[in-house]
Amino acid sequence: MSGSLQLSGAHQVQQRDGAERLDTAAGILALLADRTRLALLQRLGEGEADVTTLTEACGAARPSVSQHLGKLRLAGLVTARKDGRHVVYALRHGHLRRLVNEALNVADHQISGLPPHD
Repeated sequence: MSGSLQLSGAHQVQQRDGAERLDTAAGILALLADRTRLALLQRLGEGEADVTTLTEACGAARPSVSQHLGKLRLAGLVTARKDGRHVVYALRHGHLRRLVNEALNVADHQISGLPPHD
């Protein structure tokens, strides 16, 4: 009998899917690791907004905001739709809103010294 472990086809697919899942999650978290993008996503968690509103909310220059929104849109994290001459952005799903809120809650705990909890 060989010393190597034989994996079933289903288990191999599950491992590959697990790796893809981790890679995708790491990519999403990497996008969130930028202060401007995090501020944009925080504001979009409150509801749809155009570039002018988002620029005011995050305090970055308009070209920078547009560039960050483009990255978020390409990653599939935000959607964009035309409303007359304006482009209105929104979070693609509530999971992202909750993820951003939880990251900010962890920051609140670290800043204020509050004890961790579930």
